[in-house]
Amino acid sequence: MIQNNILIVDDHPFIIEGYKNAITRYNPKDFQFFISQAKDCKSAYDLITNPDTLAFDIAFLDISMPPYEEKGIYSGEDLAKLINEIMPTCKIILLTMYTELLKIKTIISTINPNGLVIKNDLTFDELLFAFDKVINNKIYYSQSVQKMLDLAEKDTIEIDQFDKQILFHLSKGTKLNDIPQYIPISLGEIERRKLNLKELLKIDNGSDIDLIREAKNQGLLF
Repeated sequence: MIQNNILIVDDHPFIIEGYKNAITRYNPKDFQFFISQAKDCKSAYDLITNPDTLAFDIAFLDISMPPYEEKGIYSGEDLAKLINEIMPTCKIILLTMYTELLKIKTIISTINPNGLVIKNDLTFDELLFAFDKVINNKIYYSQSVQKMLDLAEKDTIEIDQFDKQILFHLSKGTKLNDIPQYIPISLGEIERRKLNLKELLKIDNGSDIDLIREAKNQGLLF
């Protein structure tokens, strides 16, 4: 019988119980699971860094959880990075409520998880399907994640870091004349880039609010 150490981190106890119920029903004749759980970033950090903790084989991590600021652990993404350092063979499944394309792409590029599931997609069968894929060394993205990535490939809008910073500062209410204090380009260049962004996003005679709204819709700003 194959033994696996599983970590589940979520700040909702009933969700943890749901994960445990699904996992323990996965091929019980062939697998035995030892499940550890944590309710926030601090308890997860303590468990992961405890020298007596056996390395986990698979970790389920909710992205949004109470942080552990003293150790710079603010989310499931930070826990994933910690696990990658301490237990590099551990497979990571991230679960999130985020549905913004840019955020999803950032998670994939920075963490490269074995599984990425948007919680709205999650059912008992979906969880078992994801677990089966990951335990058999395959990558699993839930339906909404895959749909976003497929659409992004068909209709990709690429902007550079300066454009992203301009959008960010506009979204925070920074006046256009003040943005050169934060970005090392001229006011004229910033104005030109803002016009280009409006053309790119097909905003005719729209306000900055319209620009920011459409940038968020396109996953260029989160």
